[in-house]
Amino acid sequence: MTADVPTHLDGNAAAGALREVFAVDITAAVGQCAGCGQTGVFAETRVYLDAPGLVARCSGCDGVLLRVVTTPTDTYLDLRGLTYLRFSTPS
Repeated sequence: MTADVPTHLDGNAAAGALREVFAVDITAAVGQCAGCGQTGVFAETRVYLDAPGLVARCSGCDGVLLRVVTTPTDTYLDLRGLTYLRFSTPS
């Protein structure tokens, strides 16, 4: 009898890879809007700072791409408006 081999790990297994991801300049990343499909450099989005956090909107359809809210103890990151966000891996 063989032991069951897990098909997945918990989120801690991604810590190293995610540390690498968020150490890059996101403004140079290319993203695709989940609403209209427009693809472009993140620096070309419309960013609003006068909300309860930062909101980035698509320059094509004005859909919300990204939200960042920072509290005294936590940071919330919502990327559901992006189909993907592509950036170069640091060498």
